[in-house]
Amino acid sequence: MDSSSPVTNCGPDKTLKRIVLFIAILAGFLTPFDGSAVNIALPTIGAEFSMDAISLSWIATAYLLASALFLVPFGRLADIYGRKKIFESGIAIFAISSLLMTLVPTTGSLIAIRVLQGLGGAMIYGTSMAILTGVFPPGERGRAIGLYVSFVYFGLSLGPFLGGILTSYLGWRSIFLVNVPIGLLAVILIRLKLKGEWTESKGEPFDIIGSVLYSLSLVAVMYGFSTLPHEGAMTLVIAGLILVTIFAWYESRASYPVLNARLFSGNRVFLFSNVAALINYSATFAVTFLLSLDLQYTKGFSPEHAGLILIAQPAVMALVSTLSGRLSDQIEPGKVASAGMAITTLGLFLLVFLTESTPLWYIIMSLLILGTGFGFFTSPNTNAIMSSVQKHDYGVASGTTSTMRLLGQMLSMGFTTMLFAIYIGPVEITQEYYPAFISCLQTGFTFFTILCGAGIFFSLIRGHMRENV
Repeated sequence: MDSSSPVTNCGPDKTLKRIVLFIAILAGFLTPFDGSAVNIALPTIGAEFSMDAISLSWIATAYLLASALFLVPFGRLADIYGRKKIFESGIAIFAISSLLMTLVPTTGSLIAIRVLQGLGGAMIYGTSMAILTGVFPPGERGRAIGLYVSFVYFGLSLGPFLGGILTSYLGWRSIFLVNVPIGLLAVILIRLKLKGEWTESKGEPFDIIGSVLYSLSLVAVMYGFSTLPHEGAMTLVIAGLILVTIFAWYESRASYPVLNARLFSGNRVFLFSNVAALINYSATFAVTFLLSLDLQYTKGFSPEHAGLILIAQPAVMALVSTLSGRLSDQIEPGKVASAGMAITTLGLFLLVFLTESTPLWYIIMSLLILGTGFGFFTSPNTNAIMSSVQKHDYGVASGTTSTMRLLGQMLSMGFTTMLFAIYIGPVEITQEYYPAFISCLQTGFTFFTILCGAGIFFSLIRGHMRENV
């Protein structure tokens, strides 16, 4: 840790902890709010730009791909040059790109600005959890992470509701204006309240070759996967997997790797907790996207009413996450997270039976169960990951954790995009395509249920966190 570290100068006292937690909460609210609010506005955006179902999915995928590309490299850069510096820059970029989103005139510019937002998001994701973990000791870490995750889910909760209202009355562009004052407030607080810097790996070189290999492999795999079953897509996926292998080989021999492979090979808790996170997000992220379209297309709800319905899942997540975070300070986190994964599987299974005539109460009940399961999974699983590594690896571990989340989200959207291509094709979703859309939903939720069920196994075999701390 750098001698100018805020922890060194001030000590990890209550005031510092509260300031760091509040700033992290602001950033934790910002990005999920944006994502969930955009989801509810997709039909309106699609109508303005005459976008088909596949193009609509790229509004989410472009952001996720950019975030995933830069997460691990920025996590490593934060450890070398300062977590606070990268964190503050990320919030500023996110806020500026949000302002630019209100001015986009074409589909191409919309996707391009979403990529810029993803870059800012990567800088936030790769540092916020590392800063929190560095300030809060193990006995308090689960509670802090639980509060942070609760506000992440508060952002997810408010996104559909407020996004629906804003879209209905002020237009979809107004959604992005909400990010600007929140981002400005966070930057001001960082400048005024956080002195010094966190630099656990100051002076170490940055692994440029490893970063390039990492980014190229992700682009190939994720873009190829999202364009299946079109010609050439599988070639891209295979090329990406080859690059992943080369990346792993190179990193295992690098003196200062961008991603420390030993974190996976020599740390069972870290490895299987990340695998469990990847599976969980792969199985759940597309749920809101799919249900947002279902509620507005086949059920005929307005964006405002659809957002109010979708608030059920993240609202429960926010309530449960604080409880589960505290539990993970007292009970083995893996056990709590595994129970959450099982409850999530049940919620996904209920959605398999959706039809055009499914009653609203059934959808809300499924969302409440999903929210409970996800809330019990995320905080304990994150606590297990961050507590299983040493301080100098906090930045990379934070970046890796967020990468698993984003990779899972991209796999979820990639699979969904593939289903759209198979069942519907490159056309706007109109009434004649509703039966095909419902079949797409049912197939997707069946796959997600099986995947999440398999994730319970990986969550259970991670071992005990406290043996690794």
